Amino acid sequence: MSRKGAVNNMKDVRDFIDEVAALKQLKTIGADVDWDEELGAITYLVAKRKPSPSLLFERIKDAPSGYRVLTNIMGSSHDRIALALRLKLGLPLMQMVEQVKDAFHRRIPPVEVPAATAPVNENVFTGDAVDVTKFPAWKAWPLDGGRYIGTACVTVTRDPDTGRVNLGTYRQMVQGKREINVYMSPGKDALQFMDRYWKRGEPMPIAVAYGIDPALLIGGAITFPNNAPEYECTGGMIGAPIEVFTGDVTGLPIPARAEIVVEGFFQPNTFRREGPMGEFQAYYGRPGGATPFIDVKCLRHRNNPILTCALMADYPACESHDFLAIVRSAKIWNDLDTLGIPGIKGVYSVPAAGAGMGMVIVSLEQRYAGHVAQTLALAAQCPAAAYFTKWFIAVDEDVDPTNLDEVTWAMVTRCIPTDGIDILRQTWSTYLDPSRNPPALRPYGSKVLVNACKEHRFLKTYSKRLLLREETYEQVSERWSALGLEGKPPVINHFETFEGGEPGPDGARRDDMPDPSSFQM
Repeated sequence: MSRKGAVNNMKDVRDFIDEVAALKQLKTIGADVDWDEELGAITYLVAKRKPSPSLLFERIKDAPSGYRVLTNIMGSSHDRIALALRLKLGLPLMQMVEQVKDAFHRRIPPVEVPAATAPVNENVFTGDAVDVTKFPAWKAWPLDGGRYIGTACVTVTRDPDTGRVNLGTYRQMVQGKREINVYMSPGKDALQFMDRYWKRGEPMPIAVAYGIDPALLIGGAITFPNNAPEYECTGGMIGAPIEVFTGDVTGLPIPARAEIVVEGFFQPNTFRREGPMGEFQAYYGRPGGATPFIDVKCLRHRNNPILTCALMADYPACESHDFLAIVRSAKIWNDLDTLGIPGIKGVYSVPAAGAGMGMVIVSLEQRYAGHVAQTLALAAQCPAAAYFTKWFIAVDEDVDPTNLDEVTWAMVTRCIPTDGIDILRQTWSTYLDPSRNPPALRPYGSKVLVNACKEHRFLKTYSKRLLLREETYEQVSERWSALGLEGKPPVINHFETFEGGEPGPDGARRDDMPDPSSFQM
């Protein structure tokens, strides 16, 4: 893939920062900043405005000199998301989604590098020399249960039965110099692996990379099928292999160009109290409780390490809202392609709806009876969308799924509530959903399927919507400036295509019109 600049040469977060600076979307803050709420508050207030820059903090209270923090990494900037995905800058939103969808069909295995050449091994500590409290982990929100080092990280684990390596992004709270809590929602791969290790009485090997190429954050945040090798999926997504080395403590493949890495184990049946933490729905979500923790055996970091931090908040300040809106949309579309569902014209996970995870809109060309119902049911339970998402809306191909005004219009003019709304019950959800109470009920959710398409049996006779003729649109577009109008005319992709006689009421040809006596007002 090509774009403006040298995106294909990007290998780590430092390269990403250089690219962001070249776009003039980086703000470096040299003033002293407190990790306790102030760092989070600055990030929140900056990210609430669109556009907003990435923030590189150079002086964090209590942190050693040279230790830095990067927040609002991608944020609401489509340019920075494109950088992370190695896409050309300036693409329309749906084109970004479609290109990532196609990239998900690729698999590029990671490339192994010698541990001695991995930049993260510039400093290695084991035993009593391990101290993760020296890093500038933040307490972003007033009621957070502690300092969170892991918010923009990638966790590496291995299935004890199959050997498959999994990448995941899980929140992680510092407990002490050699202890880090890891909260994993029910159903997540790493939690399932842990259960199986512990049933055998074995510790679970685990490694976590902090200060990472944003592509790894994205790869860890997306749900892939259980049989998908996630390093290969992430490499395919960006069109280049991820560099890894084999950790000598856990035997796991570890991102070689991360800023900070810990290796250790979940010791069987050992827990520490973790949480709460301000989460992606903009609530504190799961109350604090007993959570497994990493018994850290080895700490590695680069010189002058950069800790990446992802703020969870309301839109648009939440780090994951916009990148998940693009990448999750692409993966759902990719899943529907894999399932062989024809006619899909676009998929959009609405960014303001719970960090791009709460609502999905699918645009399709109806090709057979039941096509819409099939698409909604499969989209709701495909690997990329099964977790948490509550609302699934199908619209016809003449509706742009990224335009919520058009989607709302379709819901009002094409959905028949008595026939077009279904509910799936007892679906996969999360303890982080504040709407489900008491909290013990939260792993179980429900999903609403909304058919906002024209009724299939009446497609040929459905009332015609108001559309311009293409030749008229082109004529006006050519005269736009001469008419004294500013900017460019709106992009329109659907035009009037009637054939035959003059159109009558509802756009029907006069020779197709029913007897006027049949009309009821």
